Amino acid sequence: MSFSNLFRKKSVDAILKQVKKNEADGHGALGKHLTTRDLTAFGIAAIVGAGIFSTIGKASSDGGPAVIFLFLFTALACGFAAFAYAEFASMVPVSGSAYTYSYVAFGELIAWIIGWALIMEYAIGNITVAISWSDYFTGLLASGGIHLPQWIQMDYLTASNGYAEATALMQGGKSFENLSAALQAAHEAWTTSPVIGSFHFVADLPALLIIIIITGLVYRGMKESRNASNLMVVVKLAIILLVIAVGVFYVDTENWNPFAPNGINGVLKGVSAVFFAYIGFDAISTTAEECKDPQRDLPRGMMWAIVICTILYIVIALVLTGMVNYKELNVGDPLAFVFEKLDLKWLSGIIAVSAVVAMASVLLVFQMGQPRIWMSMSRDGLLPKRFSKVHPKYKTPSYATIVTGFVVAIPALFLNLTMVTDLCSIGTLFAFVLVCAGVLVLQDKKDIPRGKFKTPYINAKYIAPVLVVAGLVFAFTVNQKATMDFITNVPQVNEPSAIVTALTKEEATGVYNQLLQGDKAHIAKETQDLEHILSNYKEEDAGKYAEMVAGLPIKDSVKYESGLALFQHKIPMWIFFIVLIGLTVWAYRKNLSLIPLLGLVCCLYMMAELSVWNWIYFTIWLLIGLAIYFGYSQKNSKLNFNKMEPTLND
Repeated sequence: MSFSNLFRKKSVDAILKQVKKNEADGHGALGKHLTTRDLTAFGIAAIVGAGIFSTIGKASSDGGPAVIFLFLFTALACGFAAFAYAEFASMVPVSGSAYTYSYVAFGELIAWIIGWALIMEYAIGNITVAISWSDYFTGLLASGGIHLPQWIQMDYLTASNGYAEATALMQGGKSFENLSAALQAAHEAWTTSPVIGSFHFVADLPALLIIIIITGLVYRGMKESRNASNLMVVVKLAIILLVIAVGVFYVDTENWNPFAPNGINGVLKGVSAVFFAYIGFDAISTTAEECKDPQRDLPRGMMWAIVICTILYIVIALVLTGMVNYKELNVGDPLAFVFEKLDLKWLSGIIAVSAVVAMASVLLVFQMGQPRIWMSMSRDGLLPKRFSKVHPKYKTPSYATIVTGFVVAIPALFLNLTMVTDLCSIGTLFAFVLVCAGVLVLQDKKDIPRGKFKTPYINAKYIAPVLVVAGLVFAFTVNQKATMDFITNVPQVNEPSAIVTALTKEEATGVYNQLLQGDKAHIAKETQDLEHILSNYKEEDAGKYAEMVAGLPIKDSVKYESGLALFQHKIPMWIFFIVLIGLTVWAYRKNLSLIPLLGLVCCLYMMAELSVWNWIYFTIWLLIGLAIYFGYSQKNSKLNFNKMEPTLND
């Protein structure tokens, strides 16, 4: 096998000729039904879901009202990436999204890697949304007096981990009643579930139900999916506008002071959750072959979707943080929570219903995207031929849609929500990085047919180095302590919950007794809930909390995170810094276009904010994909048999 074969490329002309051939003979052609309005609606359907109805609460709790800047930053990053997507979609208006674009820009191996990453993105994204939908749906049923057993509305990992954490906290003095609602539910699910041998049967059955329904709709046809999506978008936009219209009268501007209570670090802490709120706009590009005029409509649809959703997110964040103190928003259903707190229960009920609709619309768009990735890879011979089969009546990738249903449904029964959220984010960001890089690679190619849309060119030759220097000045002046702590790997004090859950019963008793002796007047008023006591210390004064932890009669490994255990979490950020230097040199030498360069840097930075474990899990997924590529795809590629036209040379 020649090394150069790994990077053989598809030419734009060959791709476009194949699409025209499919349309002429009707074989493998998809139905064309979508306009700019439909694509914008799909974008809103994909973006306005978990973000507004769930993750905005945690992000607001961390960053305060200043979380709006995080929404702006994320929107800018996605906007930069959207320019790159739009340029590629205009150049290569076929299904396949970043996979097809990478085939043109980088060659087959990189295309396979990004296609494999996209399969994970859409599958994991759907699992995430299905689990969130299940949470809202079961909550809605409970408010109507229908209570499902906990073990059929929770995934196995959440129940298992929650039971272990709840047991550890109760061992540390916390009563069951004082556990969080989530831990109580996990404990109940684990202890009441049917047991087969030593295996506890805990599975999220409502998540399975919604996946079956949505998969059936996607299988049935694009026109039906479009109509259902448009209807759901109208419903949830109406509800969101109602929430804004009512909530604005309950805003107390005192709640906006302080505006950034936890500084820039608090704002950026929610980057993963907020970015997850935006992913999905790229799914629009997978419908290129089903657009009436993809070169015009795709760029417009992407941009309008991002602009509209960003405005909604910012207004909602300001209303929420104005209605109640930001500290109270760390809940799973922030919109319903604030109106229930203000005794507007009628509106809280409406929000719960609209959340169920919103989650279903997100699932619909994601479930449409993945089969079209499978189909594109199959057309190129990288996956078995049956994945590119198009239903003769419904004009949808039928076999790939059914497989997608199984791939999403089975893990949704058992996987943990936090794990799948971050995995989905890193897969999406990786795709964004490669699409932005692809535009930079192709910017000077003269022999590539260009579409109607082209990213505005701004020379980054001098701007990129100036921005890097400005960032360094900020880091070593305004943010000097955090920067030096990062570089010198200064040990970090563990959170109260991490300390308590790592203690044995005897150690927990010893810690409590020492605290009691040192501050008897204060501790005596408290319960024996050790985690609660430590959390109060930390909330009152972080400095005194660190001093108090230093004197506890327990191992330093429980008190602090240090050495390699701490450094490993910084590896993604060090990767970012090294790549940033390389990109700056590249921009100076090659006069790179600023917008896709900023998109690449912003998305890579957000990848660096994710934990090292997500990078490890993602790497394992890519290694599995490479094994499949070298075992099957490389030798079955159509380029291997010269079935495509000559490839594009560098």
